[in-house]
Formats: sequence, C-alpha cells, structure tokens
Amino acid sequence: MHLPRPPRRRSATWAAAAFTATALLAGVMPAVAADAPSAAETAKIDSALRSAVADGGDATFFVVLKDRADLSGARRSKSHAQKAKAAYQELRAEAEDSQSSLVSFLDRKKVGHQDYWIANTVQVTGDEDLVHELAERPDVARIVKERHYRLDDVEKADGAEATRTRTNSAASGDDAPEWGVSDIKADQVWKDYDTRGEGVVIANVDSGVQYDHPDLVRQYRGNNADGTFTHDYNFYDVTGTCPSDGTPCDNNGHGTHTMGTMVGDHGIGVAPNATWIAVKGCESSLCSNEYLLKAGQWILAPTDHNGLNPRPELAPNIVNNSWGGDNSTFYQDILEAWNSAGIFEAFAAGNDGDGRTCSTAHAPGAQAASYGVGAYDVNGAIADFSGFGPSPVDGSAKPDISAPGVDVESTWPGSSYLTESGTSMATPHVAGAVALLWSAAPSLIGDIEGTRKLLGEGARDVDDTHCGGTAGMNNVWGEGKLDIRASVDKAPHTAATVTGKITDEETGAALPGIEVTVSNGTVGARTVSTGSDGTYRIALAPGTYTFDVSGYGYRDRTLTGVELSGGQALTRDAALTPVAAHPVTGTVLDVTGEPLAGATVEVTGTPVDSVTSGADGTFTLPSVAEGTYTLTVKPAAPVLCDGVSTTSLAVDGVETRTIRLPARSDAHGNSCAPADYTWIKGTESVSLSGDEDARTISLPFWVSLYGVDYSSASVTTNGLINFLAPRLGDYANTALPSKAEPNGVVAPFWDDLALDGKSRVQTATTGKSGHRKFAIVWNKAVLLSDHSRVTFEAVFDEATGDITFQYQSVGDGAGATVGIESQAGDDALQYSYDQAVLRDGSAIRIAQGAK
Repeated sequence: MHLPRPPRRRSATWAAAAFTATALLAGVMPAVAADAPSAAETAKIDSALRSAVADGGDATFFVVLKDRADLSGARRSKSHAQKAKAAYQELRAEAEDSQSSLVSFLDRKKVGHQDYWIANTVQVTGDEDLVHELAERPDVARIVKERHYRLDDVEKADGAEATRTRTNSAASGDDAPEWGVSDIKADQVWKDYDTRGEGVVIANVDSGVQYDHPDLVRQYRGNNADGTFTHDYNFYDVTGTCPSDGTPCDNNGHGTHTMGTMVGDHGIGVAPNATWIAVKGCESSLCSNEYLLKAGQWILAPTDHNGLNPRPELAPNIVNNSWGGDNSTFYQDILEAWNSAGIFEAFAAGNDGDGRTCSTAHAPGAQAASYGVGAYDVNGAIADFSGFGPSPVDGSAKPDISAPGVDVESTWPGSSYLTESGTSMATPHVAGAVALLWSAAPSLIGDIEGTRKLLGEGARDVDDTHCGGTAGMNNVWGEGKLDIRASVDKAPHTAATVTGKITDEETGAALPGIEVTVSNGTVGARTVSTGSDGTYRIALAPGTYTFDVSGYGYRDRTLTGVELSGGQALTRDAALTPVAAHPVTGTVLDVTGEPLAGATVEVTGTPVDSVTSGADGTFTLPSVAEGTYTLTVKPAAPVLCDGVSTTSLAVDGVETRTIRLPARSDAHGNSCAPADYTWIKGTESVSLSGDEDARTISLPFWVSLYGVDYSSASVTTNGLINFLAPRLGDYANTALPSKAEPNGVVAPFWDDLALDGKSRVQTATTGKSGHRKFAIVWNKAVLLSDHSRVTFEAVFDEATGDITFQYQSVGDGAGATVGIESQAGDDALQYSYDQAVLRDGSAIRIAQGAK
C-alpha cells in the first residue's frame, strides 16, 4: 500500500531535540553496511562496542556528534544565573539543530533513542549493522558503548572504628570539628573570617541524600524553615528509585556521607552554613552513563521532580563528584558546560592505588579538565589507595590536590553517623573549602581558574616525585595538602560584610528562617536565612544592592540602594509587619468537571496544614496569612487521568476557589481524559491465535506515537501494540515507563491473554480520507489469571492523532497495564497498572502532545 507522507509534526525526547516527519526524506538515508568497514569508520567505534556487537547481539551505545556549542558567551556573562542560563540555551539550541538529521534517521528505522544536550549525544540500542551505518555518517564523531561508573569503594577502618557512633551530634551539642575539618584549617576560617559558607549553594551527584538528617536538614535549600519542604529544583532522582512525589532518598549512604563532610552541622562539615541541593545520579553503588548525563543536565538547569520546567538560574555554585572508574569517557563535555556557567566541580581521583604504582587515578578525576582530589590520613601520610598520576587518560598531572580521606566520620542515613575512608571522603573537603573561599571572597564566585590557583597557592607542599613532578606539584599529592585558611588569606579581600537581625515589628521577637535575598546586576542573587536568633550574615563584593526580606506570615520588605565598599562592615536590621490570616475554601473537580473526593489541598511552601476534599469535593483551609502563594491540589491514588493543579493564590481576605484538575500528562505533553463510549465493531481478521502470538499489520494512514509516524505495527495476543518490532515470547506486563523491552508501545489492556476458538483479533476502518478511524479489536480474549473473557479496542484517529481505548467487557482490569510508552522507554502516560479501575462500557482518550 502506498501512503502519502504524513503532515509535519514536531516532537522531542527528554532533551527536546526537534525533528519532523518531512525531515525523514531530507535526512541522511541509511547507508549500506560494507562487508569490510573502512578504517575511518572503524576508528569512530570504540573497541568495547565492536566486541559487544560482533557476535550478532545488540548493545546500548552513545552516538557522539561532531558539532559543539559555543559557550564563550556564557563565560562572558556577569552573574552566576546569567552564565547558567546562557550556557543552557546555547547547549539546547546546538543539540536541537545538530541532532535533527540523526534523530530523523533513527525514527525512520524505528530505533528508539534518548537525546542529551549537555554532551550532544544520542543513546541508542542496536546491532552491528546499525553501528556501522551510524559510523558512516559525516555528522558523527564517535560511537561509544554504554559504561557504568562506580561510587568510589570506601576503605573501611579496622574493627569497631568503622562503625563508631558519632558524639559530635545535634543530640550531644558537641561542636568540636572532625579531624579533617581541623586539618584543612576550616575551623580557623570560621573563627578568623567569621564565615561558614553563607550564600553559597553546593550540590553533589551521588546516591542521594537523607534530606531530614538532623545535621543536614537546616542547610537544605528545600527546607521552608516552617516544617515544610519544597523538593522541586532542590532534589532530583534520575534513577527512579526515590518516591514518585520527589521526596529525596539515599539507598546507599554514600551521598549522605559526602554531603555531611561539605555542610554538616556540629563540626562535621567544612562549610556548615552553605546551602545544599542534590541529584541522585547513581542507582546505588553503580552510576550509568545515562543517569550521569541526566544528572549533569540537572546541575546546570535544575527541574521539578518530574524532570520538567528547567530553571538554570537555580544552578548550584559548586558540585561534588565522588565517583568514577572508566578511562574512556566523554564527561569532559559536561565539565566544559559546568565551567562555562561558573560551577566549580571537584572529582575523586579514585581508590585504585597501592601506595606505589603510578597512573592509577581514574576518570573523570584523572582528566585534564577536571579538578581531581587525592586522600591522606590523620598522620599526614598519603593513603595507600589514593590514585596517582600521570593520568592514564591523557597524561596530565593528577591529582590536583589532596585532602583528608582516611577515617572520616560523617552523616549517614537513619540519622546516624559512620566512619569511612576513600578519595570519596577527601573530595567533599575540597568542595566545602571552595564554599568557604567564595563566601569569604565573593568576587571569586564563578572564577574557576582563579579559585584553582588560590587552592594550589595555599596548599602545603609534599615532596614525593616518584611518579614525576616537583615538590610543588607532583603526581602523588598534586599541589599538596589542602589548606583553606592559607587560600582565604591569599584571596582578594574586597568584600563588605553585612549583618543584621530580623524581628517582628509588633512584638520585637526574633524571627528565624526568614530569607534575605541580596542582588544586583553583576553578581546576581544570593540568599541566606536567619538563624534561631533572627540574625543573618553575608559577605558581598563592593556594589549597590537590593535586599529582599520575606517570610510566611509577614509582609515582604525591600531595602534598595544599599551601597557597599570594600572592607566595609554594615548592619541592616529589619522589622517585619505581621499580616492578617483568612480562610480559603473551595471545591475540587476532576478532569470531567465532577466533584472529586480525597484530593489533597496545600499551600505549597508554608506551614499551613494540608486538607483533604470531602465527598462533595469541598475543602476549607481555616487560616492562611495574607500573601501570594501556590495552591497545589493532588488527586488521591490511583491518579488515572486527573493531573495535579498548581495555581496562584493571592490571599487578602476570605478566598473561595473552584479547582478543576487538568488532564494528567507525560513529559512529551500527551494527556488523557475520559471519553464517550462509541464502540467500533471489527471487520477484518488478524491472523493471531493461542498464547504469546504477534503479527505485523499495515495501517491505513500514518499513525503517530511520541512524534514518530508509522505505517505498520505489531499486534500481540497480550493486548499490546508494538511500533518498534514484532514481539514473540512470554513476557509479563510492567509499569510504564520501563527501559526493559518492549518499548514504543500502545497498551489498551496489556495482560497475559490467549485466543481460543471463541476469540479473535480484528481491525476496522471507518470514515472518509483525512477523517478516518482505525480500530484494533480484541474479542473475547481469555484472561489466563482467572479464565474470564475480555473485549476491548484501541482506536486511532487520523484527523486528531488521538488514541482512544474502549472497553466493552473487561471486568475491573485489576491485572492490566493501560497506557502508552515512548520508543526509548524513558517516558510514558500510564493510566493504570494492576489497578481495579476499568469499567465495562467506558472509554479513555489519549491526546498526543506536540513536544
């Protein structure tokens, strides 16, 4: 059958790389794989990938494109926020442009893919023929097999020392600094410069963080200081391990430990008044390329917990990376992106050493572009596990510096503490030290080279040249032992120090947890919060600033035109006026406009207790202070087609709201809603029978799924339509999305079904050209779990692109998966999974987005 080309459609993967259906004709056509690949082609393919596909199997790999974004404009931008925004925009634009032809080629071949903008690479799974076809493309620089890195294995202390319970905790009130904190002289910076990292945001890419650990919760940027937390833009789990509502977790402990060394209270952390955010980029102890790329993107442009609505202006100042292992990596692209945005990164040099052998450092900490960190013990001896240079990757001198990394006690999940060893423990000492340096000398914020230079100048030299180098810079110690007091001493001390106290105007009481945001056009915005006594402190480069003071229950106050000169000490107190409080009432409606019971209604980021809508959908928040907020309404599980509503709430009196929940959608903008039931009877039989059977059928018009147009699809006995490949064999339905095959599917009723003499699968086409509907109908299929029979269909609409699921007789669908999934298995709109929510005589319409 000859099909006309489909209308132009626009779609995107997680990275929003643009491609169109018409571009399939204009893109590079698939090359015919030669019997003997050319030398140039072979050179593009790394040896690990060649081996992986040589036996005819599939492998997951990354296609790295030649084009690179020009980040010089980002480097020239003034403030941190401007740098991050400029870098993000340039990287996204370059990826969208340069990946479009490759993406169109992959879509034409029905190959699932995931696209990234921070390293301009596309992730693909395929065989040897596909690898060679891609290698022949002139826009491809190289093709590398998927690799897995590791959180640096920790070197446990002997005996009880490895699990010693910390006494310097919130419970004991003992603030004596840990030995590493004292050794790098961070406590001297606290005392002599009266700075502990105020106004600096630090992050880690690790196994996650226990956000409410008693020695970490105060410093978490998501802490609203009123008993509530906002995790969007402050924590992101790229692995899908943590709760789906975005609540942070740490299933390994490593990330909580490294964060404690950076910012922990009670002498644990180097910069205890810095603010932290985190991205979980490691499944547990392993960290895959895919997750690290997503984590790298989030650091530059944090998102909400669904990975949407990026805000580069919220990027951290510093990021710690206590992982590594593979010496063939393209992580340098991420380093370049971070550095262009003024984000300082520290990397562990690795624990592969033996105390003697050279070139044992590992990537990315062993790459020239990174700042690699070695480890030493309390006696000042280099750790026998610490990775030495020269770099086995590029021959550069590594590590760059060394820090305490043996028997380091820090925070651990379960609100406890653990002593561990490794370059993983040394690296956060450096990240925390940079926070101290930037807090004390804010003119250095974003100056990566200037900061590295000062760290090296302050370091205490150790003369060990058996792996090459000099006493001042060698491949065992780098530039020596970290000494942040010496580095701060050498820093440009042009800063002015502003302190103050925020009080209640009526009672004079000190107000803790009030945010003081200081900004001007050059340095951007920095935020500190008042302590338990209502005081704050921040060091600022000379200039004219605006101070915005805000807190729940009080009227915001702005101090403009605050002029600061070098070395000035200035006090700026503020008394805030309390505001009146009023009830907020209303009604919650579902996506169809009917009252919805059991929905949670909350004033986000405030101490106002959330409430639940009643049987008639009504709710009452009895007391909300005057101000402007976000009102969030979440349906009770199962969510089905009801999405989450977030609307602005301005309270200046009694407020009444009617909240109709939007249709739930996925990252590509596909959404669902209940539809009118208009059954289409099947007319043409599909040759399917028995259990685990599949057949490929031609489609009467182009059918789109996640922006890719198809002229055929595979239909299975198990209530599944697969657009990527025929699928045979026994496989159980899963929740969506899932990276496991099958991907690129439409699932009207995916379950363990079989066809007997009373069952059949049929198709039917109705309507005129341009307005046709095509139905795939499962009639009286046997549900093997209880031998009942189910009849349902999927209907594709030519005019709208909508997909409608209709259920004539399916019981409650308690064991089925219902929804659609992207070709890469990284996005899905799941209506239900193993939930008793389907009803006979019902219909669900999925409207496809244009992203």
